[in-house]
Amino acid sequence: MTVATDRRMTLKEYLTYDDGTDTQYELENGVLVPMGTESTGNTSIATLLMFAFGALGIPYYCLATKHKIEVRGDYATSRYPDLTVHSSESYAAIDGRKEACVELTDPSPMLVIEVVSPGTESTKNYKRDYQWKPREYADRGIAEFWQIDTEREWVKVGTLVSGAYQFVTFRGEDAIVSPTFPELELTAAIVLGA
Repeated sequence: MTVATDRRMTLKEYLTYDDGTDTQYELENGVLVPMGTESTGNTSIATLLMFAFGALGIPYYCLATKHKIEVRGDYATSRYPDLTVHSSESYAAIDGRKEACVELTDPSPMLVIEVVSPGTESTKNYKRDYQWKPREYADRGIAEFWQIDTEREWVKVGTLVSGAYQFVTFRGEDAIVSPTFPELELTAAIVLGA
């Protein structure tokens, strides 16, 4: 579902948009796309991962839920990942901004994690999570991208290689291997069971 507006929005308009509801939106080519209500499972997974990365000594301010990330599109586009692990440079770029949005001219975060929305391969949710976002985050130069799918019971860890992600899939008791954070000690089952 998209929200009808008279015209496409700019990133600046999106960042200051308020329709008086608690609805969160991504911006796709200038059009508002409502992000469904977060399930307790999704927020629990993001919280678990925040604690796990924090235990590695990553500064708390570099761990962010729901920081926006501007990506390239035909028109203004901004994504809203479930968890962002900022580099010190990407955090410094947004520090003090009214809206926590990593703009195209800012350094990229180290890692972005998406708990994917339910849907079959023919749905827009699936295409957004499995086709569009990987291309967009790769184009941003984000070194590592995770897709967590509770329906399919997997954690996919993508490493940026020659401008595209190469994914490794982890299930059950598989230890998740993060190239950016090799000291991370988590299994797929722990993450999916959050």
